[in-house]
Parts: sequence; C-alpha cells; structure tokens
Amino acid sequence: MTQDNLPQSGWRGSREVWLEAAHALLVSSGVDSLSIQALSKRLKIARTSFYWHFEDRQALLTALADRWAARTSHGLIAACKAFAESETEAMLNVIGCFLGDKAFDSGLEFAIRSWAQSDPQIMERLHHEDVVRLDALTQMFGRWGHEGVDAETRARTVYLTQIGYISMQVSESLALRMARIPSYVQIYTGVAPAPREIARFHAQHDFVPAAPDQV
Repeated sequence: MTQDNLPQSGWRGSREVWLEAAHALLVSSGVDSLSIQALSKRLKIARTSFYWHFEDRQALLTALADRWAARTSHGLIAACKAFAESETEAMLNVIGCFLGDKAFDSGLEFAIRSWAQSDPQIMERLHHEDVVRLDALTQMFGRWGHEGVDAETRARTVYLTQIGYISMQVSESLALRMARIPSYVQIYTGVAPAPREIARFHAQHDFVPAAPDQV
C-alpha cells in the first residue's frame, strides 16, 4: 500500500506500515530523523496511533534492528549454506546475495553502521552480527577443505571487501560488477569459476552479457 492510498480517516495503520515508514526514513535520513511526529506526518496518520503498535520510540528502534538482522545476516548465512557442486559455485552463491537488496539490504546495512557510531547498544549488536556472518563464511570455506587461519582469512577477505563496498557507497553498473566477479571468485577461493558456472550465475540474476561486438 502506497502512502497516497492510505486511508485518511480513523485508520491507525499497522505495525508493518509504521515499521516500513521508519525503515525508509532511517535509510534516507538517519536515525536522528526518526521521531514519532515525523512518521505520523509521513504516513498522514494521527501520532497517537503509533502507540497501538509500539510502546515507545525505543521499541520501534529495537524492531528496526531486528528487521536489519533479518534482511542482511539471514540472507548471507543462507547463501553460505546453500547447495553448491563446487567451491567456486559456493562462492558465487555468496556473491549473488549482494546483488540487489532482496537477500542483503545494503542500504539498511549502511544506515545501521552509521547509527552504530552514536549508539553503543547498536554497535554491540553490529559486532555480534559481524561475528556471526564471519563464522558462517569461515564454515563455508571449511566445508571446501580450508582450515584454521586459511579459512578465517578467506572469510575476512570476502566480508571486509563487501562491507567496504557498502561503507564507501561504491556504485558500479551490473555489467561492470559481473565482469569482475570471476576474478573475485578466483581471488577468494584460489580457483577460477567454470564458464558454465558463470553462465548459470548470470541466468539466476537475469543478466545477459553484451555480445562481443557491443562491448
């Protein structure tokens, strides 16, 4: 339901409607912009209606942090555990979760990392999620024969590179990113992905490479 279609009389919204609006405001303007009054104005719903769904602003912030974990860590962990016929395909599964925001919401990740700079509790939770994510990546490499420091270092290389992309707000075209992915896979795993794996990866992400004469 869009804001233009929201009922204008007697409607208190829903928990999800308030949370979705808070999510959008956090990503666009940061945590300091998240006031009940600002959300009320954004949704065109009476401010008192907020309290039908959340006890207070802190309860909303806690819900946002929970949403962030669900929309980032959960997708990455699932990608680390996804079926793969080879180590390179396993790595492609992980890289694929960062293409678009369906499995890993990069905009929300950036907003949470910015928020954490001024909120020790969010920083603590962020550190916890970093550990959980790195552990999932390390275990993935472990399943493909890497042990100890080797597995941990590969996991950190993958993770810190991706967080760097997000923190620096790097903007690349999909074509450029796809062109670089085989090299990333080889750097991370030590093995180049097979052409059939890249072709399957492209198909999974609805990407059609340009013909040689169009490059």
